[in-house]
Amino acid sequence: MHVPHRSTTARRTVLATALLGLAAAALPGTAGAAPEAAAPEDPAGAYAIGLDDPAKKEIAMKLVSSAENSSLDWQAQYQYIEDIGDGRGYTAGIIGFCSGTGDMLDLVELYTDRRPGNVLAGYLPALREVDGSDSHEGLDPGYPGAWREAAQDPEFRKAQNDERDRVYFNPAVGRGKSDGIGVLGQFIYYDAIVMHGDGGDSTSFSSIRERALGQAGPPAQGGDEVAYLHAFLDARVWAMKQEEAHEDTSRVDTAQRVFLDAGNLGLDTPLDWKVYGDSYHLD
Repeated sequence: MHVPHRSTTARRTVLATALLGLAAAALPGTAGAAPEAAAPEDPAGAYAIGLDDPAKKEIAMKLVSSAENSSLDWQAQYQYIEDIGDGRGYTAGIIGFCSGTGDMLDLVELYTDRRPGNVLAGYLPALREVDGSDSHEGLDPGYPGAWREAAQDPEFRKAQNDERDRVYFNPAVGRGKSDGIGVLGQFIYYDAIVMHGDGGDSTSFSSIRERALGQAGPPAQGGDEVAYLHAFLDARVWAMKQEEAHEDTSRVDTAQRVFLDAGNLGLDTPLDWKVYGDSYHLD
């Protein structure tokens, strides 16, 4: 039986810093963008809507879930929790919130603000103590069961959605729109932020983007979109290979790159892709 590759959630330099400002300020561009490639048959299809269109967002959730959970059923992951041995403590929920990276703490704090006295609230002191480590101190043995119980509460599921959007999805879409890239490009940004987070290290989203800008400019800087996205994916693959847990780059090579090579800048269905050798299809 195929084992879900939850190690792909390994990331993050936390989280709440420059992400929300990404949509407001672009990093310096560079000259020397690749020659303009042929436009897609329907250029408006890539730009008339964004990844935040509900139908496109649903596609994005399924694509990420195929890599994070080996399943297209992303809504089944609200109750997911385990320690995958990546040094980040417990990994849980629809986007792989981690007890060692701060985003799980932020989530449980939000949930507790909205639902005081919930089953996870008593673990907040322990979550604050283990932040930045892989420790389970104060969390075992009851925390995983409490997480699964909380996942039955619509308010906790909503909190997961809201934190996913605040920390990952909205910054990626905003940055993509300001760079002038379409739905596929915005998804490529989103998947990168999900895995790498954002911060000052060399493998964070902003560093990946800056590396790409050294090779090509995005449309907002007068560059060709296809050439720029290839440069971004090249930089993403480099970043993934810096960490053993990410050495399998199939979520780029046999998924995102396939869509890009097909000129599917609007991320239109039907879609066929592979992650870790498993095949997926969306009509």
